[in-house]
Amino acid sequence: MSSANKKRDSRRDSEQAPLLTDDAPNGDDDESNLGDGVEVDSKVRGWLTKAWHWLLKNLMAVAIILLLLGGVIALCVYFAVMNNPKTSANPASICLTPACVLAASEILENMSPRYHEIDPCTNFDKFVCEGWAEKHDLRADQGSSSTGTIMAENSQQILRHVLESQYPIDSQNVEAHSVAKQKIFEKLHDAYEACMNEDVIEEAGSAPLLGVLRKIEELFPASRPHEDRDSFPASPNSGQKGLLLKGKNNLSKTMAYLTSIGVGALVTFDVGADDKDPDVVIPFVNAPRQPGLPSKEYYKDPMLVVKYAKTIGQVLEALLQKAGPHSDFLESMRSHISTKNSELVEDLVMFESKLAKATPATEEAEDVTKYYNPLNLDETMALIPQLSIQYLISTLATSDYQPDKLIVGSPSYLKTVSKVLQDTGVETLQAYFVWKVVQAYAYKIEDDALKPLIRFNNELQGKDPNASEERWRTCIKVADNGLGWILSKFFIEKAFSAEAKDFGDRIVSNIKAQFIKKLKGAEWMSKDVRKLGIEKVHNIVQKIGYPTKSPDIRDSSTLQEYYESVDISNTTFFNNALSIAKFDAKREWSALGKPTDRDEWEMTADTVNAYYNPAGNEIVFPAGILQPPVFYEPSIPQYLSYGAFGSVSGHELSHAFDSTGRHYDEIGNFTDWWDDKTVHSFKDKAQCFIDQYHDFTVPNPNGEPLHVNGRLTLGENIADAGGLNAAFAAWKQMDADEPEKFLPGLQGFSKEQMFFISYSNSWCGKTRPETAVNTVYRDPHSPNWARILGTMANSRDFKKAFSCPSEEPTCELW
Repeated sequence: MSSANKKRDSRRDSEQAPLLTDDAPNGDDDESNLGDGVEVDSKVRGWLTKAWHWLLKNLMAVAIILLLLGGVIALCVYFAVMNNPKTSANPASICLTPACVLAASEILENMSPRYHEIDPCTNFDKFVCEGWAEKHDLRADQGSSSTGTIMAENSQQILRHVLESQYPIDSQNVEAHSVAKQKIFEKLHDAYEACMNEDVIEEAGSAPLLGVLRKIEELFPASRPHEDRDSFPASPNSGQKGLLLKGKNNLSKTMAYLTSIGVGALVTFDVGADDKDPDVVIPFVNAPRQPGLPSKEYYKDPMLVVKYAKTIGQVLEALLQKAGPHSDFLESMRSHISTKNSELVEDLVMFESKLAKATPATEEAEDVTKYYNPLNLDETMALIPQLSIQYLISTLATSDYQPDKLIVGSPSYLKTVSKVLQDTGVETLQAYFVWKVVQAYAYKIEDDALKPLIRFNNELQGKDPNASEERWRTCIKVADNGLGWILSKFFIEKAFSAEAKDFGDRIVSNIKAQFIKKLKGAEWMSKDVRKLGIEKVHNIVQKIGYPTKSPDIRDSSTLQEYYESVDISNTTFFNNALSIAKFDAKREWSALGKPTDRDEWEMTADTVNAYYNPAGNEIVFPAGILQPPVFYEPSIPQYLSYGAFGSVSGHELSHAFDSTGRHYDEIGNFTDWWDDKTVHSFKDKAQCFIDQYHDFTVPNPNGEPLHVNGRLTLGENIADAGGLNAAFAAWKQMDADEPEKFLPGLQGFSKEQMFFISYSNSWCGKTRPETAVNTVYRDPHSPNWARILGTMANSRDFKKAFSCPSEEPTCELW
């Protein structure tokens, strides 16, 4: 009986009570009243006795009647609920396969246990992810964790089983076992074993690192004259103490060596496709992305800079002690660095601070209209005459390569570096180069001398100062960075099917079709621009899973030849790292003078990520991202895959028309193909995204909230919104053709709502405040929770699905 019925019956009893006493005479005599009550009670008891006897005789019939009545009521309620498409589904439309049950349980675990109390229109991040945050604690070695982190760790577990197994490896899609396959497995296994053998690494201590530092001292001496004494260093009587003239000098040789071992210092040199002629490979000259501290903003914190300087002093002094008191290693440092005399370290940090101040802001370094500055060799060398760029290129590239032009990311930065070099002594420069090597290779040795740096780095991210990652995780990453395509081969054989590749390819194709419809309806674009935009979408190359060329990772012989020059030993971890760095640099620089290889991938197959390459006009989705909870097998309701992976696909495709991609035409050339009217309309719409995301803040350890950089994150935020909209339209088209089932336990949500839950589920995460600050300074992506809230606020379909007060999106482009 419902509570409403109980109240109604109680009210009826109170109204009928006086009728039981109507035959009694009126009066105020208490005894008369008492007598009347006794008589009524006697009648009631008699009536109850008769009723009781009747009930006993007919108990079975009453029970059956009540059961039937209850069953009828229950069925009516059940079918009323099940026939309401906004709240549930009928039993025949619920997917009850083990895969569906598992997917549903994971989503329910991630959602807030109090989701029914949360307004999804304003707090969808908590609605979907509060349960995830409650069950995922950050390890001591983690600055952040997310759904993507868990996916990457799942991949790492698979790879760990491969690397800790004996050859041959049991897997699906297995290439026939061959000598070549066994050889590449052994090379991969040796690299992993060398990394895992901590006893051998600890026994070697800092000796391998000191060997590289001695090379720096040899190339860039501070206590002995340089080979070009007329120009390097300046004459003591010239009024200058630093470097003045160009030539094949010690600075150029040192920079060439650092570049060859993967150390970025002073100026970085890279090789890539020319944005305005993407079939041609040319050199790029840029400022280092990390001057020393993670970004230029950190140098504005005086207390942090003092702590950083102290760390440098502790590490360099400890390394000098490791070198031994009778060693001539870094003689000038030995006379300057001590716990009492920190002048050299202060000069080093001041030098770094000057470079950091001149470094372009991250949003400028990401902006092709700012970083694309083509200059010829003489023009480039005139910006920084102390450095012979011609010598550096001729040393790293093939001997017959002559550059016609270079892309200089920031001419003003090179000018500043030149001026700073004039005011900096060679002792400081030598210490700076030594420190860059230490920072780059600190995690490749095990020695107490490096502990202050590791503690400092941990504290910058809010981690436990003494925390370290589980060794096997580190070694998987090392193997992936060094021999990534071999590792990818065994990953796809273990964990990626042809069916998954085909399904992923189909989703991406459907997204492209919907984006073309979006373009056709974009009235803010001129007709001609829309036409070229549609052609650009048709031209986009989609790569799914893994490369089949450059290299073809299915072919062991190809991989054996690809990595032939990499020397790997199962006992020399540091030397393995050096060999891999030299291999990567040589392969990169060997591309100069050759046509762009459009078959190459920038990510290994096990990577949990995706990208759009504007110059190549291609979208790439490694196999690593094609796994739950972003990507599911086709038998599971596809609103899950479209909500997450479909949105990722649309995101990458949207990059072709974001604040960067819009500058590249239908064949990938950097050019102005949008007319003024379209550009003006785009900027108006883009400003909305800039302002919207600027309003998001992260807690700053200094007590002042730090605003998300709306300009730095603009391209990603536009891509999130456009990707979600295109994916939703693609799924709705698919669902109209073949309606999908509901998930068990989630029948209370419509399929449209599940689409958005799946999208947001892929962004669940948590971050330490210190790591969040670093992310805001350096990452072009917004914090995960902002990617949920901002993107939902920009989705008309989301607001409609959850019956929000207003269906108007905050910002809208596609």
